[in-house]
Amino acid sequence: MQYEYDATGEKCPLPLVKTRLILKKMQADDSCVLRIADSGSKIDIPKLLSKQGYPFIQRQRDKTTIELHIKNR
Repeated sequence: MQYEYDATGEKCPLPLVKTRLILKKMQADDSCVLRIADSGSKIDIPKLLSKQGYPFIQRQRDKTTIELHIKNR
């Protein structure tokens, strides 16, 4: 299953909390596309993913938004 979460209109800590919930739901071979614009979330979410061992690719979508492609570990 592929999850998609657009958090561009939300402020930290909401994107972090919702991302944690998605990560808990993810099964083997699941992935998630996450879009964030909040400066705190841009720091906190990649840090969380690295700490918990989730492989992800980060790319700049536009001037304010980054997109994270997350795979289940």
